Order: sequence, then structure tokens, then C-alpha cells
Amino acid sequence: MKNMSYGVIGNCRTAALVSAEGNIEWCCLPYFDSTSFFAKILDREKGGEFGIETDGCFEITQQYLPMTNILVTRFTGEEGAFEVIDFMPRYKTKNGRHYYPPDIVRYIRLLSGRPAVRFVYRPRPAYAEHPAAHVMEDDYFKSYTTAGTYESIYLYSSFPLEKIRRGEEVVIDRDHYFLLSYNQKLLSVDIEQIYLLFERTKVYWLNWAERTIRFSRYNEEITRSALVLKLLTYQPSGAILAAVTTSLPETVGAVRNWDYRFCWLRDSSMMISTLKSIGHYNSAQRFLNFLIGLAPLKGEKIQIMYGIRGEKALTERELSWLTGYKGSRPVRVGNAAYRQKQNDIYGVLIDIIHKHFEIFRSTVANSEELWTIVRSLVRTVINNWQKPDRGIWEYRSQERHFVFSKVLCWVALDRGVKIARLLRRGAMVEPWSKVRDQIKADILKHGWNEEVGAFTQSYGSRDLDAANLLTAVYGFIDPRDPRYVRTVLKTRKDLSRDGLMYRYRNKDDFGRPESSFTICTFWMIKSLCLIGEKEEAEKMFHRVLQYANHLQLFSEDLSFETKELLGNFPQGYSHLALIDVATTLAEAVDEEEKLLQNLQYTF
Repeated sequence: MKNMSYGVIGNCRTAALVSAEGNIEWCCLPYFDSTSFFAKILDREKGGEFGIETDGCFEITQQYLPMTNILVTRFTGEEGAFEVIDFMPRYKTKNGRHYYPPDIVRYIRLLSGRPAVRFVYRPRPAYAEHPAAHVMEDDYFKSYTTAGTYESIYLYSSFPLEKIRRGEEVVIDRDHYFLLSYNQKLLSVDIEQIYLLFERTKVYWLNWAERTIRFSRYNEEITRSALVLKLLTYQPSGAILAAVTTSLPETVGAVRNWDYRFCWLRDSSMMISTLKSIGHYNSAQRFLNFLIGLAPLKGEKIQIMYGIRGEKALTERELSWLTGYKGSRPVRVGNAAYRQKQNDIYGVLIDIIHKHFEIFRSTVANSEELWTIVRSLVRTVINNWQKPDRGIWEYRSQERHFVFSKVLCWVALDRGVKIARLLRRGAMVEPWSKVRDQIKADILKHGWNEEVGAFTQSYGSRDLDAANLLTAVYGFIDPRDPRYVRTVLKTRKDLSRDGLMYRYRNKDDFGRPESSFTICTFWMIKSLCLIGEKEEAEKMFHRVLQYANHLQLFSEDLSFETKELLGNFPQGYSHLALIDVATTLAEAVDEEEKLLQNLQYTF
């Protein structure tokens, strides 16, 4: 499988990856961060899958139902044709609550003839550490662990379960279904119920996608990316995951393999702004509330990342029994980066709080608590901004004076001053403004390298870093400032390769980066727009869009040589940056057009 040819389905509780051939090869139940039941993507032999075997005479195509997260894989052959419609149920009940069980529905819809296939059902609970046991009951097939932590899964089907268990051929002579559930069902399952789940889920996604603001161009790409971001949202808390997978490598065969089933704060302010800009106000507000709930009070420490429920301890360990994606070891769960000190995170959080005051209403009690948090964070920045840290790219053994970290310290003071003015706390404005200006002067003195002609990665270095493209986005420098323009052009020259961007090219703890970090390419496109190079930005954007997989999905990284998607998948921040670039290049539909659209939806 060359190009991460997977679709993703989910229901804001968990998710699964379905290959272009209709095989479920990754799924954790009952939550995103639970152990896996299907992990073939991390071990082709023993990871576990729910696959479909044909005689090889079928043409297979795959697409999403438009404006939904429902995936359709169509099989067409001489014996007939059928579709496998994969989804996880999600809809609103009569009392307005969301129904999103830890279930996968595979609705087999007959299109013509009487095609015969075999279903390969091999669940391997708990990351496949131990063999699974199976038991057949009257209406379900149960699989469970034989050692370690107990886990189990239930399979319901309109096909004869004994034939499915033995992997025998079955004839599709009418519509059929599979229902996989983490829970034993209390009510009987039948095809009518499956069809109802399908229709309700379809309506839910259509209603959600319809609220996405339309633009003059790129609406299909924007809507698909928005649906990815929604799918990555954890309903109970509003947290947004970086990706649904762990240990998909940045480079095949290398060791840059991390667990991304967590929420990073760094890109959160952009996430909130982007969701709001495309019309998903409620999603933005829920995510913002989750982030503010993590904000530390007096003297508490803040982390760069948290679990989807706000967990702080994300202990990292290796699953030595799994061979890894295309042999890329180790396979890791948990992420030790949560322990790192990164000074940029304070600026991120204060920027988020500033957005809260800008966008949402706030009570006096809530404002007082947020003001306490802001004062505490600003105090921390004042005491620490001159110290080195691990930087945005999470160096594991190196501390430096990273320019981008210093810029985010400036953001912390800048937004702190704006919040103080907004809340009429004038006593803080002058002293905080002085420190803000001191930080800026320090960056301009030590972060700018005249010989290189750009802001560099860290003080005293000659290395470039794509993160510095964000200095104008955060308002640190005017995009028309010659130093920013030179930084953009120099970064494109030194970090660009065949239209894709490196994060940086210097060595880190694991050697030199070998793949392109997708979000950095989008940052470059955005920066080209900011400095007036819109035509070049358009060309670069169109080229990058071609590297998405067959379902318009992006992962974290891209191979420079083959354009293969690499890294964890689908990567939320890649799709976030795609939306940001698309909306920058396009123009929002004018008010008259919006009115016409609304009239169409009304009728």
C-alpha cells in the first residue's frame, strides 16, 4: 500500500481506518486512546483485521458519501456488484443528546447479481499482545483476551456467524450487515435497525457539514478537512486529537514513531480561529472551554499536551511484540514529550484566553478566574523567557534559545497587555509592555542573522526553521517588513525541496529529518500570500493538494522522493492548515450568494 490508502470513520468517541480494499486495519475501542482490536497497520501478521477477500475479479473503488464521514467501498465484478458502507453511528436523540456508541457498522448493500466473497474476521484485542479466544452464542460472536487486561468485542451479523468464523465463502443475495460493538447488545439487531442507524448518521453529518461557510473556491477541500477535524473531536470533553493513530513513522524504517492520540496546546489557538472562520462556532467554543479548563492556577505547571480528558500523565512505553508500520520500530503508546519544558506554550494559552474574550461572552466569575490565570502565566514568562527550552519540535536532549519560543513569549506579554486593557487593569499595562518590548528587542538582536538574511532557528545559529514563518501570523512582525520577506524567501530557498518543506535540515536527536512536514508546506503557502506572492502560493497549493490520498486525506508527513504519505494519520493539524490556506486564497461568498444558498437549503 503505497500512499496511506486509508479512509477514516469515526463518531467523536473513537475511529477506525479502512483500507482502499475495504479492510479495517486499525481501531481502538471503546475510545480513541484505548487499546486496539485491529492493528494490521502496525503488524501485517498478528495485528488483527476485518477484511474482505474476493477472487480477484472485482474492480474496487472507494469514496465518502458527500459531506459525511460515511465511507463507501464498491466492488464490481462479473458475478455482480455490492457496496460496503462503513460508519460509526452518531446522531442526536429526541432529547437533544448525542448517541455515539463504541460500534462499527458495515452495511453490505447489494447492487446487482449474487457475488460471493469471504470475510476475514480476526480481532486481536489489547494491541495483539496475547492470542485471542472466541466463543459463539446464539446471536453474536465474541472475541476476548486470554491474558493480561481483559478486553472483548462482539460481532453481530445477518450472515451465518459460523461461516464468518471459519472464513467460508458467503453469497451476497440481499442487503446484509455486520455490527461490531465493544458492548453486548441488549436489544436484537436486524437489517431495519442498521438501515435506520445509517440514515440517522448520514443526516447528522449532512447537517453538520452544511453549516460550513462556503467560499468562492476550494469548498470541497475545506469541507472534507472540516469533517476530519470534527471526527478527531472527543465528544465528552471537546478536545481535538492530533491524529487517530500511533507509531506511523515520519520515515519508513526509522525510529521517529510517536503516539498522536492526544491534544497538543500549541496549535489550539489557530484551531479555534479556523473553526470559527468556517462557521463551526460551537465546536470552537467547546474546544476553547476544554483548553481553558486545563489552564493552571497560581504556581501550577502547564504541559505542552494532555490526554483527551485532560490527563496529565501520558507515560510512554514500547510494544515490542509488534513489528511496526512497514517494519518501522519501535511501536510506542503514550508520549514522553508531555514532560518537556517548552516556553512557547505560555504564549499559546494566553493567546487562547485572549480569543475567548474576543469571541465569547464571559461572566464576571469566569473573567476573574481567567485574569488570575493570565497573571500567573505572564509571571512565569517574565521569570523564564531568557532561559533555553526544547522548542516547538520537541527536541528530546537539546535545550537552546529557540527563536520561535522567544516569539511566543512575546505573544504571551502582548496578549497579556491586551487582556489587561480589555479588563481595565491599567496597572499591569506599563510593566508588561516594557517586558514585551524587551523580548522583541532581544529577538531582533539575537534571532536575526544578517549574514544568513533571515531569522534563524536559535540564537547564534545559521540554521533555518519553518516555524519562524508564523512570526507574522502571530503579529510579532509586519508581513511587509523586509526582514520577514527575506526570511520567507530564504526559508523557501533552503528548506524547500520539490515544492515541499522541511521543518529544518540540521541534525536533531535522531539525525537529519528525511521527510517533509506537511503543515510546514502550508505555512509556506500562507507566508507567500502574506508577502504578496499569491500566484506562487496558488501554484504551490495546487501541487500539494495532488499529494493527498484518494479520499483527500493528509497525514503528518510526505516523502520528498515518492510523495508517499507518512506519519500519523489523518493529521488534524495538516487539515487545519489546509483550511487556513484555502480560505486565505479564496474569498468568502458574498452576502447575496449566501442568501441564495440559504433559500436553496430552506426549500
